[in-house]
Amino acid sequence: MARLLLIEDDPTIRLPLLRALRERGHAVAAAQTALTGLQGVLDNRPDLVVLDLGLPDLDGLELLRMVRAVSTIPVIIATARDDEAEIVRALDAGADDYVVKPFTAAQLDARVRAVLRRGPEQPSRPPVLTVGELRIDPGARTASRAGVDLGLTPREFDLLHHLARRAGQVVSKRELLTEVWQVPYGSADKTVDVHLSWLRRKLGETAQQPVYLHTVRGVGVRLGAPEPGPATESGPATESGPAAGSGRPV
Repeated sequence: MARLLLIEDDPTIRLPLLRALRERGHAVAAAQTALTGLQGVLDNRPDLVVLDLGLPDLDGLELLRMVRAVSTIPVIIATARDDEAEIVRALDAGADDYVVKPFTAAQLDARVRAVLRRGPEQPSRPPVLTVGELRIDPGARTASRAGVDLGLTPREFDLLHHLARRAGQVVSKRELLTEVWQVPYGSADKTVDVHLSWLRRKLGETAQQPVYLHTVRGVGVRLGAPEPGPATESGPATESGPAAGSGRPV
Protein backbone atom coordinates (compact mmCIF):
# COMPACT_ATOMS: atom_id res chain seq x y z
CA MET A 1 0.00 0.00 0.00
CA ALA A 2 1.44 3.36 -1.04
CA ARG A 3 0.89 6.58 0.89
CA LEU A 4 -0.12 9.26 -1.59
CA LEU A 5 -0.68 12.99 -1.30
CA LEU A 6 -3.11 14.46 -3.83
CA ILE A 7 -2.74 18.24 -4.25
CA GLU A 8 -5.81 19.31 -6.23
CA ASP A 9 -8.13 22.27 -5.66
CA ASP A 10 -11.06 21.19 -7.85
CA PRO A 11 -13.46 19.07 -5.74
CA THR A 12 -15.07 17.51 -8.83
CA ILE A 13 -11.68 15.93 -9.58
CA ARG A 14 -10.24 15.58 -6.07
CA LEU A 15 -13.09 13.66 -4.45
CA PRO A 16 -13.55 10.99 -7.18
CA LEU A 17 -9.78 10.47 -7.36
CA LEU A 18 -9.54 10.09 -3.59
CA ARG A 19 -12.23 7.43 -3.63
CA ALA A 20 -10.86 5.58 -6.66
CA LEU A 21 -7.25 5.52 -5.45
CA ARG A 22 -8.32 4.32 -2.01
CA GLU A 23 -10.35 1.55 -3.63
CA ARG A 24 -7.14 0.48 -5.37
CA GLY A 25 -5.41 0.03 -2.04
CA HIS A 26 -3.61 3.34 -1.57
CA ALA A 27 -3.68 5.48 1.57
CA VAL A 28 -4.47 8.91 0.16
CA ALA A 29 -4.41 12.33 1.84
CA ALA A 30 -5.49 15.47 0.03
CA ALA A 31 -4.57 19.17 0.00
CA GLN A 32 -6.44 21.94 -1.78
CA THR A 33 -3.66 24.55 -1.88
CA ALA A 34 0.06 24.61 -2.61
CA LEU A 35 1.08 25.66 0.89
CA THR A 36 -1.00 23.00 2.67
CA GLY A 37 0.38 20.49 0.18
CA LEU A 38 3.96 21.52 0.98
CA GLN A 39 3.19 21.17 4.69
CA GLY A 40 1.79 17.71 4.02
CA VAL A 41 5.01 16.71 2.26
CA LEU A 42 7.12 17.93 5.18
CA ASP A 43 4.93 16.51 7.95
CA ASN A 44 3.72 13.20 6.54
CA ARG A 45 6.50 12.11 4.14
CA PRO A 46 4.20 10.39 1.63
CA ASP A 47 5.55 7.88 -0.88
CA LEU A 48 4.38 9.95 -3.87
CA VAL A 49 2.70 13.26 -4.66
CA VAL A 50 0.08 13.79 -7.36
CA LEU A 51 0.23 17.50 -8.15
CA ASP A 52 -2.10 19.78 -10.10
CA LEU A 53 -0.44 22.84 -11.59
CA GLY A 54 -3.42 25.21 -11.46
CA LEU A 55 -3.58 25.88 -7.72
CA PRO A 56 -5.23 28.97 -6.19
CA ASP A 57 -2.36 30.26 -4.05
CA LEU A 58 0.78 29.28 -5.96
CA ASP A 59 1.59 27.86 -9.35
CA GLY A 60 2.20 24.12 -9.20
CA LEU A 61 5.60 24.43 -10.90
CA GLU A 62 6.78 26.74 -8.16
CA LEU A 63 5.52 24.27 -5.56
CA LEU A 64 7.37 21.49 -7.37
CA ARG A 65 10.62 23.46 -7.11
CA MET A 66 10.00 24.02 -3.40
CA VAL A 67 9.39 20.31 -2.87
CA ARG A 68 12.55 19.43 -4.79
CA ALA A 69 14.55 21.76 -2.56
CA VAL A 70 13.74 19.63 0.48
CA SER A 71 12.84 16.17 -0.81
CA THR A 72 13.41 13.57 -3.54
CA ILE A 73 9.86 12.25 -3.18
CA PRO A 74 8.38 11.15 -6.56
CA VAL A 75 5.95 13.66 -8.07
CA ILE A 76 3.41 13.03 -10.85
CA ILE A 77 1.98 16.15 -12.45
CA ALA A 78 -1.76 15.76 -13.16
CA THR A 79 -3.02 18.83 -14.99
CA ALA A 80 -5.08 20.17 -17.86
CA ARG A 81 -2.03 21.93 -19.32
CA ASP A 82 -1.02 19.96 -22.39
CA ASP A 83 1.44 22.44 -23.90
CA GLU A 84 4.70 20.71 -24.79
CA ALA A 85 6.81 23.52 -23.37
CA GLU A 86 4.94 23.24 -20.07
CA ILE A 87 5.54 19.48 -19.94
CA VAL A 88 9.25 20.02 -20.57
CA ARG A 89 9.44 22.69 -17.83
CA ALA A 90 7.76 20.36 -15.33
CA LEU A 91 10.04 17.44 -16.12
CA ASP A 92 13.11 19.69 -15.99
CA ALA A 93 11.93 21.02 -12.61
CA GLY A 94 11.96 17.48 -11.19
CA ALA A 95 8.62 15.85 -12.02
CA ASP A 96 8.80 12.06 -12.42
CA ASP A 97 5.80 11.79 -14.74
CA TYR A 98 3.18 14.00 -16.39
CA VAL A 99 -0.44 13.08 -17.12
CA VAL A 100 -2.91 15.38 -18.89
CA LYS A 101 -6.56 15.73 -17.86
CA PRO A 102 -8.94 14.14 -18.50
CA PHE A 103 -7.55 10.79 -17.39
CA THR A 104 -9.03 7.77 -15.65
CA ALA A 105 -8.23 6.66 -12.14
CA ALA A 106 -6.93 3.39 -13.58
CA GLN A 107 -4.43 5.27 -15.76
CA LEU A 108 -3.24 7.37 -12.83
CA ASP A 109 -2.95 4.28 -10.63
CA ALA A 110 -0.83 2.57 -13.29
CA ARG A 111 1.48 5.58 -13.47
CA VAL A 112 1.76 5.69 -9.68
CA ARG A 113 2.77 2.03 -9.57
CA ALA A 114 5.23 2.49 -12.43
CA VAL A 115 6.97 5.45 -10.74
CA LEU A 116 7.14 3.67 -7.38
CA ARG A 117 8.63 0.57 -9.01
CA ARG A 118 11.62 2.63 -10.09
CA GLY A 119 12.53 3.30 -6.47
CA PRO A 120 14.86 6.05 -5.31
CA GLU A 121 18.08 6.47 -7.23
CA GLN A 122 21.01 5.37 -5.12
CA PRO A 123 24.28 7.19 -5.67
CA SER A 124 26.99 4.81 -6.79
CA ARG A 125 29.48 4.12 -4.02
CA PRO A 126 33.11 4.42 -5.06
CA PRO A 127 34.94 1.09 -4.81
CA VAL A 128 37.10 0.17 -1.85
CA LEU A 129 40.76 -0.11 -2.90
CA THR A 130 43.23 -2.61 -1.46
CA VAL A 131 47.00 -2.61 -1.83
CA GLY A 132 48.66 -5.32 0.20
CA GLU A 133 47.32 -4.88 3.73
CA LEU A 134 46.09 -1.36 2.97
CA ARG A 135 42.34 -0.82 2.64
CA ILE A 136 41.16 2.57 1.36
CA ASP A 137 37.42 3.25 1.50
CA PRO A 138 36.69 6.54 -0.35
CA GLY A 139 32.98 6.43 0.56
CA ALA A 140 33.69 6.37 4.29
CA ARG A 141 37.00 8.24 3.83
CA THR A 142 38.85 5.74 5.99
CA ALA A 143 42.17 3.99 5.47
CA SER A 144 43.59 1.09 7.44
CA ARG A 145 46.51 -1.29 7.41
CA ALA A 146 45.94 -4.86 8.59
CA GLY A 147 42.66 -3.67 10.10
CA VAL A 148 44.25 -0.81 12.07
CA ASP A 149 42.97 2.66 11.21
CA LEU A 150 45.76 4.92 10.00
CA GLY A 151 44.23 8.12 11.40
CA LEU A 152 44.89 10.15 8.28
CA THR A 153 44.10 13.82 7.90
CA PRO A 154 41.79 14.73 5.00
CA ARG A 155 44.75 15.74 2.81
CA GLU A 156 46.73 12.62 3.69
CA PHE A 157 43.71 10.51 2.80
CA ASP A 158 43.31 12.26 -0.56
CA LEU A 159 46.99 11.69 -1.28
CA LEU A 160 46.86 7.99 -0.39
CA HIS A 161 43.61 7.50 -2.29
CA HIS A 162 45.04 9.04 -5.45
CA LEU A 163 48.14 6.89 -5.25
CA ALA A 164 46.02 3.78 -4.58
CA ARG A 165 43.97 4.49 -7.71
CA ARG A 166 47.26 4.44 -9.61
CA ALA A 167 48.78 1.56 -7.62
CA GLY A 168 51.87 0.13 -9.29
CA GLN A 169 52.38 3.26 -11.40
CA VAL A 170 54.81 6.11 -10.83
CA VAL A 171 52.89 9.32 -10.14
CA SER A 172 54.68 12.64 -10.60
CA LYS A 173 54.62 15.50 -8.11
CA ARG A 174 53.09 17.64 -10.84
CA GLU A 175 50.13 15.29 -11.06
CA LEU A 176 49.74 15.11 -7.28
CA LEU A 177 49.71 18.89 -6.93
CA THR A 178 47.21 19.21 -9.76
CA GLU A 179 44.86 16.37 -8.74
CA VAL A 180 45.16 16.32 -4.93
CA TRP A 181 45.97 19.95 -4.08
CA GLN A 182 44.46 21.39 -7.26
CA VAL A 183 47.27 23.92 -7.58
CA PRO A 184 49.79 24.41 -10.38
CA TYR A 185 53.21 22.84 -10.09
CA GLY A 186 55.78 25.27 -8.73
CA SER A 187 56.89 26.59 -5.39
CA ALA A 188 54.43 24.37 -3.51
CA ASP A 189 56.06 21.13 -4.67
CA LYS A 190 57.77 20.73 -1.25
CA THR A 191 54.27 20.26 0.18
CA VAL A 192 54.12 16.87 -1.52
CA ASP A 193 57.41 15.80 0.08
CA VAL A 194 56.20 16.86 3.52
CA HIS A 195 52.89 15.02 3.23
CA LEU A 196 54.60 11.92 1.86
CA SER A 197 56.87 11.99 4.90
CA TRP A 198 53.88 12.15 7.25
CA LEU A 199 52.11 9.44 5.30
CA ARG A 200 55.17 7.17 5.50
CA ARG A 201 55.28 7.66 9.26
CA LYS A 202 51.68 6.49 9.60
CA LEU A 203 52.38 3.53 7.32
CA GLY A 204 55.27 2.53 9.57
CA GLU A 205 58.07 3.09 7.06
CA THR A 206 60.71 5.60 6.04
CA ALA A 207 62.07 6.88 2.75
CA GLN A 208 65.25 4.88 3.41
CA GLN A 209 63.29 1.69 4.17
CA PRO A 210 60.12 1.92 2.05
CA VAL A 211 57.37 -0.66 2.30
CA TYR A 212 54.46 0.82 0.33
CA LEU A 213 55.69 4.22 -0.90
CA HIS A 214 58.65 4.04 -3.26
CA THR A 215 60.34 7.16 -4.57
CA VAL A 216 61.58 7.04 -8.15
CA ARG A 217 64.19 9.77 -8.21
CA GLY A 218 63.47 12.51 -10.70
CA VAL A 219 60.12 10.97 -11.67
CA GLY A 220 57.73 10.66 -8.74
CA VAL A 221 56.37 8.14 -6.23
CA ARG A 222 54.80 4.73 -6.60
CA LEU A 223 52.41 2.97 -4.20
CA GLY A 224 52.73 -0.78 -4.34
CA ALA A 225 52.17 -3.88 -2.24
CA PRO A 226 55.27 -4.74 -0.20
CA GLU A 227 57.63 -7.46 -1.26
CA PRO A 228 57.87 -10.41 1.17
CA GLY A 229 60.58 -9.80 3.72
CA PRO A 230 61.32 -8.40 7.17
CA ALA A 231 60.21 -4.89 6.23
CA THR A 232 56.62 -6.04 5.79
CA GLU A 233 56.36 -7.01 9.44
CA SER A 234 56.38 -3.42 10.68
CA GLY A 235 52.89 -2.15 11.48
CA PRO A 236 51.37 1.31 11.14
CA ALA A 237 52.82 3.97 13.36
CA THR A 238 50.93 4.90 16.50
CA GLU A 239 51.78 8.58 16.22
CA SER A 240 48.85 10.72 15.14
CA GLY A 241 50.97 13.18 13.16
CA PRO A 242 54.10 15.29 13.15
CA ALA A 243 55.51 16.89 16.26
CA ALA A 244 53.85 19.98 17.62
CA GLY A 245 54.93 23.20 15.98
CA SER A 246 55.78 21.54 12.68
CA GLY A 247 53.62 24.00 10.76
CA ARG A 248 51.71 21.38 8.76
CA PRO A 249 50.34 22.76 5.48
CA VAL A 250 46.86 21.79 4.36
